[in-house]
Amino acid sequence: MDRQRLLSYVRRAVDDYQMIQDGDLVAASISGGKDSITLALALKGLERFYPKKFSVRAYTVDLGFGADYDPLKRLFEANDLPYTVIPTRIREIVFDCRKETNPCALCASLRKGAMNDQLSLDGINKVALGHHKEDVINTFLLSLLYEGRINTFQPVTELSRSHLTVIRPLIYVSEGEIIHFSNKNELPIVKNPCPVNGITKRGEMEDLLKQLKKVDYEIPTRIFSAIRYSDLPGWHSDFVPNRGPLHTGDD
Repeated sequence: MDRQRLLSYVRRAVDDYQMIQDGDLVAASISGGKDSITLALALKGLERFYPKKFSVRAYTVDLGFGADYDPLKRLFEANDLPYTVIPTRIREIVFDCRKETNPCALCASLRKGAMNDQLSLDGINKVALGHHKEDVINTFLLSLLYEGRINTFQPVTELSRSHLTVIRPLIYVSEGEIIHFSNKNELPIVKNPCPVNGITKRGEMEDLLKQLKKVDYEIPTRIFSAIRYSDLPGWHSDFVPNRGPLHTGDD
């Protein structure tokens, strides 16, 4: 997938759900993985020509595992994208002090707090997350199979406590397309050194979706279309222009 195609999907999502308004300061939350780096570059590209004027900056919460973010700093500097790495003691608190056996919830809470504190200092009003199309579907499957309810995250979410708005501009982009973009542009992926990385129920849903795709290649597209035109909060069909099924492909 080339950058122009990526930008077309991102702009469509931003337009459909009115994610960005004039004067917004948007923080791209960067984990160091392919999704978040792709997100940051896409938003920077959109910033250059989008009719509603906004500014984007990139932020990473350093969990304290010794990850090397210098390659990311060089990439973002080359793209004229301000980048801030937020130092924390999260690894020490979670694994050394608290010795959590199920550390993900505490880690996520501390990471979110560190990010929100920095964004408040910088006057940021919106946070962009790198969730792609399969993330939408996997969250839907998790809710359906493990909670017995029909739900997934919204394209736009208001966080009343922190006075931030969360946006997800990559929801129309498939993971396969992001992988292709990452490989084509040789993105400097920062490997997650967390010892429990990837050991989640979400991983099970990813495997399930792959199996469903083997049965019928169009199943993910049908599930995603059902979500878009459902009555789920934030996804209401009256809100999105009825342009028909969204086929993004996998390459």
